[in-house]
Amino acid sequence: MNTPLPTRSGRTASELRAISFQRGEAPYAEGSCLVRAGRTAVLCTASVQEEVPPWRRGAGEGWVTAEYAMLPRATHTRTGRERGKVGGRTQEIQRLIGRALRASVDLAALGERTVLVDCDVIVADGGTRTAAITGAALALHDACSWLVAQGRVTSHPVRELVAATSVGIIGGEPRLDLQYDEDVIADVDMNLVALESGGLVEVQGTAEHHSFSRSELDVLLDLGSTGLRALFAMQRAALATARVG
Repeated sequence: MNTPLPTRSGRTASELRAISFQRGEAPYAEGSCLVRAGRTAVLCTASVQEEVPPWRRGAGEGWVTAEYAMLPRATHTRTGRERGKVGGRTQEIQRLIGRALRASVDLAALGERTVLVDCDVIVADGGTRTAAITGAALALHDACSWLVAQGRVTSHPVRELVAATSVGIIGGEPRLDLQYDEDVIADVDMNLVALESGGLVEVQGTAEHHSFSRSELDVLLDLGSTGLRALFAMQRAALATARVG
């Protein structure tokens, strides 16, 4: 007997989940954004530190890095806090977020300082890394706007926005922005990270059960590009509104 495919609550295969950005949710941070994608929720905070890692001192450029964590009851059952050494999955995700954010920034314009972006998952229903990148981009943008307002930099270090989304094949159907119950049964699961100008930063694609063809890859890339364009429009709309904090 065939297992019914997960429904999308009226959402078509080519639609994003309901997305929202709440800037300024952490009032003491130089930049922050609470991003929601369906039930997934991630709080992103950007902290400015007036120093760079030792290996970058004297280079005349700044640094952007990220840390990622999941709250114990972000998932259906409690997961233990990662204390001390973080797990391999966490390391991989926070490195991805850092790479994505650095691709959007002029590190020379940032000067010899670091922006550390923390991405804490409050609710996990699939796509936590893509939501984290998309929300972190706004937190980083606001932190850099703060630097401009403080007179610490002469030009805005963020050259363009960066965003991310997921795509996959479920029961032969390409779908955009997978929720958890889709992600766990996907035949193909892929994350796309891109800049606002259209350039790809990273493509993470995996065949979970069987290989996929070049034509299927092209379909997924096109579907993801449509979702990314919508995300960039929503990011810009969010930046056009006043911050909460």
